[in-house]
Amino acid sequence: MLSTGGAGQRAMELALVEEFRIRFPFEDVLTAGRTDCGIADEIFTKYQLEDSPQERQRFMNSYLERLPECLKTLPGALLPGVTELLDQLHKLENVHLSLLTGNYVEGAWIKLRHFGIDHYFQSGGYGDDHPHRDDVARLALQNVREHLNRHVDGHDACVIGDTPADIRCARAINARAAAVATGVYSRHQLSPHSPDHLFDDLSHTDAVMNRLLQKL
Repeated sequence: MLSTGGAGQRAMELALVEEFRIRFPFEDVLTAGRTDCGIADEIFTKYQLEDSPQERQRFMNSYLERLPECLKTLPGALLPGVTELLDQLHKLENVHLSLLTGNYVEGAWIKLRHFGIDHYFQSGGYGDDHPHRDDVARLALQNVREHLNRHVDGHDACVIGDTPADIRCARAINARAAAVATGVYSRHQLSPHSPDHLFDDLSHTDAVMNRLLQKL
């Protein structure tokens, strides 16, 4: 949906450099498609940090404190067609928009508020406690069921994302996968993972809507 211009990783880097005194903390650490919990797992292991609830909380708090300023100073933006697509989906009574993200819950909402799209989402699954995105997808689906107070089958859902991990987590809950080549993975790199839908971007709102809703 959006590019933060690297604000999330930059805020984590600053937290690790300034609070934990680690130089070049993200050297050889992959972040795309991962959850914040999974990234923290690797960081704490890689640098042999004290892995206690208190230190985990200190890391998260340090990151969240720095995130708003990083969002202000780095060149982030909503990706093409996102606002138009959310507007149209939000108007449909038979569609529920849920946020499925690897971000810490508060980090996710800081980002959504910064870009003015927080009001579209009423439920979600987040990366606070789950290192694997598949488990975040399961959590998101369960939270949708609780929010709507009825059973929702995975076949009724569609996960939209820009990494192979997003496609895999859709499969984990038997949902359709819509891949968008606006992140670090190109169309050529996403295609072998066999998403149900593959878009260069979301700018053609009517065409994207028709494909996303064709099985609802």
